[in-house]
Formats: sequence, structure tokens, C-alpha cells
Amino acid sequence: MPVAITRQISPRFAECEITHIDRSPINVDIARAQHREYTRLLASLGSQIIELPEETDLPDSAFVEDTAVVLPEVAVITRPGADSRKPETDSITRVLSPYRPLVHITEPGTIDGGDVLVLGKRIYIGLSTRTNADAIRQIQDLLDNYGYMVSAIELHDCLHLKTAVTRVDENTLLINKNWVEASHFKGFGLIEVDPTESFAANCLPIGNSIVYPTVFPKTQEKLEKTGCRVATVNVAELAKAEGAVTCCSLIIAD
Repeated sequence: MPVAITRQISPRFAECEITHIDRSPINVDIARAQHREYTRLLASLGSQIIELPEETDLPDSAFVEDTAVVLPEVAVITRPGADSRKPETDSITRVLSPYRPLVHITEPGTIDGGDVLVLGKRIYIGLSTRTNADAIRQIQDLLDNYGYMVSAIELHDCLHLKTAVTRVDENTLLINKNWVEASHFKGFGLIEVDPTESFAANCLPIGNSIVYPTVFPKTQEKLEKTGCRVATVNVAELAKAEGAVTCCSLIIAD
């Protein structure tokens, strides 16, 4: 049974960091309701939920994915790129310590977990406004002994690498080719998002299902045509804070 770490929505969620979209009003109550439904969905798909309490003074703290990269052998505690988010790692460090040995990204490195795509022993990291080359170098050094190969990838017009590409299964990726070069992922089958659904490349595999937003029906149909079992959830209010389905949990595989 995988463990899914989530964190309740901060009362200051509407003050979240915004980088690549226009700021629009956020209803915190709706965001909380959608987050609860997301957590219930993960539980229904077989995840053991560890739900952390809200962080009153950390608006973006529900996006726990950015605080760590959890691998089978070790967990990397990140150093988020936005200064307002750096304190988020403290509680995640305490929660992860019983599950994995921990290593830490240090100054001047900055990295968000949303920029890290793990595909077996290959780790692809987006060079973004939140993640810099020093952090990528540190990750390669920290993971050398575990046999991982780290590659830096340029992004175009999106917040994180996993805004542009995510894993569907061991052999298949969901991708927006306008935001990341497909040539980086030779050997993988690629499902392209529908051109009218630019933000549709973020999905979360849990067991035999794919957790996916309700707002991208055309890309959802593409996933289903390839045989994917898609479990949808409405995260539209969370998306106003540049959140997506991978952002709201840290998955510790069993």
C-alpha cells in the first residue's frame, strides 16, 4: 500500500505564489473542499493517507510535492525556489524520516519537487524559475551511489517540468510538446495533450489508475483510448494557485 502525504489548505491560500498565469480570485472554502475530495480519491485507490495540519502562515504549503523527492532508497529534501516556501520542508523532514534516509539540498541550490520527473534510474529535472543548476548538480552528487543519472531540461512558458510532462506508467508519458522537447524522452511512448488543453499534461499514477483533473476531457479521452483507467477529480480552484494533481501529495511507494 503506498503512503500519500497531504497537507490541508492554508487559510492564506489565496496569497499563494503565482508565476506563469494571471492571478484570479481564489475561494479558500472551495479549494479546501476540492482538496478533501482529492485526498478521499487517493484513499479510495488504496493509498494510506498521512494528512498534515494546515500551515497558517505558509500559503502554498498544500503543494507538498515541492518539498521532497522520494525514491526507493532515499528521500531528497528540497530547497524551494520561492523564499516564502522554504520553511515548508521542516515538517516534511519530520514526517519522511521514519520512511527513508534523508539527504538535503543546500544553499545556493534551489529546487521544487515539481521540476523532478523520476523514470526508473533516470531523473529529469527542469531548469525553471524555481530550480537552478547548482541544485541539479547536488542531486547528482547525492544520488551517485544509488546509480541514478540526472539530466537537466530546459522548459518553455510553464512553471515546472511536471506541468509539461508526467509519467503515465513505466513506458508511457503524457506530454505538452510546446513546453518541453520530446527528444529528451526517447524510448518512451508519448501521449500528447489535446492542443486546446495546454495544462493537461499533469497526471498522477496510483496503483492501476491515473488521477486526473476533470477539466481536460479531450486529453482524458486520449488516455482512456490507450487503456488507462482514469479517476477524475475537480481541482479547478487549486489550479488558480498553479496547482495540479501531482502537486498535492508526496507518494511513498510500497
